[in-house]
Amino acid sequence: MTFKLSDICTFADGRIAVADLDLNNYISTENMLQNKEGITRSAGLPTVNQTQAYQAEDVLVSNIRPYFRKIWYADRDGGCSNDVLVFRAKENVYPNFLYYLLSDNTFFDYATATAKGTKMPRGDKGAIMRYEVPDLPLDIQIGIADTLAALDARIAENRAINNHLEQMAQAIFKSWFVDFEPFGAVMPDDWREGTLSEIATITMGQSPDGSSYNEDGIGTVFYQGRAEFGSRFPTRRLFTTQPKRMATKGDVLMSVRAPVGDLNIAFESCCLGRGLAGIQSNNDGQSFVLYTMFALKQTLDMFNGEGTVFGSINKNDMANLPVLIPTDDVLRQFGELVNPMDAAIEANYAESCNLQAARDSLLPRLMSGELSVADLGDAK
Repeated sequence: MTFKLSDICTFADGRIAVADLDLNNYISTENMLQNKEGITRSAGLPTVNQTQAYQAEDVLVSNIRPYFRKIWYADRDGGCSNDVLVFRAKENVYPNFLYYLLSDNTFFDYATATAKGTKMPRGDKGAIMRYEVPDLPLDIQIGIADTLAALDARIAENRAINNHLEQMAQAIFKSWFVDFEPFGAVMPDDWREGTLSEIATITMGQSPDGSSYNEDGIGTVFYQGRAEFGSRFPTRRLFTTQPKRMATKGDVLMSVRAPVGDLNIAFESCCLGRGLAGIQSNNDGQSFVLYTMFALKQTLDMFNGEGTVFGSINKNDMANLPVLIPTDDVLRQFGELVNPMDAAIEANYAESCNLQAARDSLLPRLMSGELSVADLGDAK
């Protein structure tokens, strides 16, 4: 037996004063992350007096371009934009089960197929509430949600570890190459100031034929601008059968159009689309290049005011970005400290990818009854 989504939840319709919100509890489509990655801190508050309210244990889903799969299980009370749908579980429905039900790719595919508009499709609220869902007793709902939540908890732990490792590596870079703390707080005489092109090779992106794009994993991983960026490594979404400009595993990826300077790292060889550049060290100092680019953030921000409509930076300006060039021996010592941190970040990310794949594979099978939580226990 199946229900309609409207049988197990409602759209919350409360309001909250914007004056009661802050950047940590205001949610818009802009600070919701793609592919079920949750949220980040908002960049600003709306200028209206009131906005839509949500409360802890509500499920928030971006209603713009549902194929981006933006969803968050609220752990606090707050407010959100009208382009965010707020789902609230009815009585005898486990709120976390509702979250996983809506996290299923099948739901996002349905919301995309029934959306209205072409350039910026929006989910049809009426159609969404007609989405078919399983009729499961509360104890089964709890078992499914708790099983999947355990996987998400490990993913969140890996993300926290990676954030800590990256902050440590950036602190070491600042200590050595900004404050010169190990060198008596002054730049050593055998170091010099140079340009990015002296330490790295820059490849500007060029989009392949649009007819070659696909989301089926056919061809080469393809990134366009910053749209596919996640935390450290970009999310694999688009592929192309006609790659042009390429980056290799470990290259720094940088957004060269608004906003200029967003950074990422190629987890594998990939095609660089328009709006993106690949930066590869000319020697064995790829970690030094990465943290140099992080340190250039303030300089890169100045380019966000350039251009007639959007900020941008060209290859010549990138090549001439000022950088510090230490001796090869110092670069080697820095690498010995930081390279293991970067390797651990990559390993944690790979494990999280495997856990996400397991979660996304289990989710529809548990929802459909093909598998039960007891089956998983027996398999241990």
